[in-house]
Amino acid sequence: MPADAAVPAKAEPALKLKFLSHGTLESTDLDFSRRFYEEFLGLDVVRTSPISLMVRLGGDNTIAVVKCKAKQPMNLLAHNGLDVETQEEVDAAYSTVVEQTDKWKLKKISKPLLQHGTYSFYFWDCDDNCWEILTNPKGGYSWLFGLGDLEGKGHQDKNFARPGVKTSPA
Repeated sequence: MPADAAVPAKAEPALKLKFLSHGTLESTDLDFSRRFYEEFLGLDVVRTSPISLMVRLGGDNTIAVVKCKAKQPMNLLAHNGLDVETQEEVDAAYSTVVEQTDKWKLKKISKPLLQHGTYSFYFWDCDDNCWEILTNPKGGYSWLFGLGDLEGKGHQDKNFARPGVKTSPA
């Protein structure tokens, strides 16, 4: 949008909601998944019922993990992001994922590369949930809200400046 264009007024929402509190993942083995979340990913975990866990990392937003008998693999676009500060940390995480593939039943591990404006890689866990480990500033993508609507490739551009992200020299 050109700098001199008028920004339309934001519509009043129909619902008066206060907080985006959680998402949901499925697990076929909550005990194994809990060990994976705590010992491998380093998440905070609490058992909330015989068929559910609650996980979080670095904030108040949580993910409920619910036991199921069978599940479909998570689509790449529905992945869960785990942030680090530098490309070196992404590379180190990639090495750990590859080294511990058998122990944690990991699969479909992509190689780290610069994509959608960040350096990252993907993998799927034993429950076919998709995870991305990526470079991001503190607060994840929340900084994008301060920029407003973007044009062109926006944050998908490989050369898009991301605040606070330390990149390796070219």
